Amino acid sequence: MTKPGLRRELGIWSAASLVVGTVIGSGIFLVPKTMVMNTGSPEMVLLVWVFGGLLSLAGALTYAEMAAAMPEAGGEYVYLSRAYGPFWGFLYGWTQMWVAKSGAVATIATGFALYLANFLPVLDERMFTIPVPLGEAGGALPVTGGQLAAIALILSLGFLNWFGVKEAAGVQVAVTILKVALIGGVIATGLFGGKGTAANFGTQTAAPGGILGFFAALVAALWAYDGWNNLSMVSSEVKEPQRNLPRALILGTAMVMGIYLLTNVAYFYVLPAAEVAGSDRVASVMMRAVVGEWGAAAVSVAAMISMFAALNGSLLSGARVPYALARDGLFFRRFGEVSAVHHTPGFSVLALSGWSAVLVLSGRYDQLLTMVIFPSWILYGMSTAAVMVLRRKHPEMSRPYRTLGYPVVPLLFVGVAAVLLAVTLEKSPRESALGLVVIAAGIPFYAYWNQRRQKGVAAGAPEG
Repeated sequence: MTKPGLRRELGIWSAASLVVGTVIGSGIFLVPKTMVMNTGSPEMVLLVWVFGGLLSLAGALTYAEMAAAMPEAGGEYVYLSRAYGPFWGFLYGWTQMWVAKSGAVATIATGFALYLANFLPVLDERMFTIPVPLGEAGGALPVTGGQLAAIALILSLGFLNWFGVKEAAGVQVAVTILKVALIGGVIATGLFGGKGTAANFGTQTAAPGGILGFFAALVAALWAYDGWNNLSMVSSEVKEPQRNLPRALILGTAMVMGIYLLTNVAYFYVLPAAEVAGSDRVASVMMRAVVGEWGAAAVSVAAMISMFAALNGSLLSGARVPYALARDGLFFRRFGEVSAVHHTPGFSVLALSGWSAVLVLSGRYDQLLTMVIFPSWILYGMSTAAVMVLRRKHPEMSRPYRTLGYPVVPLLFVGVAAVLLAVTLEKSPRESALGLVVIAAGIPFYAYWNQRRQKGVAAGAPEG
């Protein structure tokens, strides 16, 4: 009897909306402050956005070649495994499941709850405490209404993604269109609301500046751009992947770059550099300055919708990575099962949702994300370099799309990734080391599962 498999049900617009909807989350509402505090001027902030966008586009152009040639579930897991061997692919998947993707989901859901608390202040209140020594100073762990709301949102979207990729993609397209329309409204209000002046682009604020300031701002920008690669994780569910994957990756990333630039132009047209540097919620401050309090409330709604789409896209794409590992016998068997009714990796979806909810409850997701930045960028750089390795290692591979500007484009991405790693290691040596420890914790599991796979004890995956 043939086992149920994933279906190709994502068209070009569903695929492109996954890129746009997953990338544009909370970053565009939060990181301008960090960027101007490091660079000191609107011109430098806009330059960083352009550089970060071009860097992300370089990654998308490179991934497009591998996605079209290997349209399989798992994205970087597939590319790393094929180029360097299954060990590196496993480390990527291990990182995504336990820290990177689950931590990102927890962070986005918590951000959603924080904005929701503007309308429901009760969410800021402590509901109860859990008698485990995970709170501050080793005390009991407090649980707020916002945490419960974030968990409920994660589990609800997890159920939606378990129900069917077509249904989840339909929600993604609709919410992404609404999100872009609302952000377009913020841009139009800033540029044409009659309260701005071009003189603001010449203002400055105290900042470190220089190369270190530029790269510190770039790290913040790349966090906002993060997620353009998520489409590659669902490659096995995209229709006509050889044509649609490259188009969606490039189109989606270019759209995000344009939206980010226009949004920041609107911010600085209304607000001087110093005011942006002092604004935790710059979009709300800008809208309040132009149209009053109702504008600030509208931004909260736009931010929540933006994060909702990013969260849905992250769960949809992220669950395919542990599924791919389990399918190849390198993870718990249940993660590789596909629902015969819904044709989704149901257990993987629900497990990722559940673990993400635990990270929300623990309150330690931010620390996990900080720790994983260093090893994650090692794997991102290796994934991009894989396009050059694969051209040498497998010249016979069919490549419906070839990277524009090869080899300069992938080398640019790899070079900047190397600089970012050096800066991160210098500025955060403790977190970088802890991140490597988290990743290294997966090595014994790889040794066990790989040994079982090689011996053929289990039918493609170990029991879990």
